[in-house]
Amino acid sequence: MMTKFSNVVRFKVKPAYVDDFLKHFSDLPPFEGKLSQILIKTGEQNYCGVGLWESENAVVEARPAMIASLGTVRHMLDEISPEMGVTDAVSGPVVVER
Repeated sequence: MMTKFSNVVRFKVKPAYVDDFLKHFSDLPPFEGKLSQILIKTGEQNYCGVGLWESENAVVEARPAMIASLGTVRHMLDEISPEMGVTDAVSGPVVVER
C-alpha cells in the first residue's frame, strides 16, 4: 500500500488581489493523483493551500503544472521573505489520518 502524501504552501496575498487569488485557487484544474485540496486563511493576507495526494510520486508528477499555475498568480503575492520569495512550501508523507 502506498503512503499518502501532503503538500502545504503558504502565501501572502496582496490586498488588492484577494478575490482574484481565491477565484484562481477555486478554479485550479484537477491534478492526477490529488485526493483533496483546501485553502485556509491564517491571517489578514495569509493563506495556506493544503493538498492530499495518493503518493509522493503523484506530487512529483504534478509539480511542473503546479509551478506553472503559480506563475500566473505570482504578481498577486507579496514576498514572505528574501530567502523564501512569495511562497513557503513543505511536503511529506501522511503519518496520521483519521
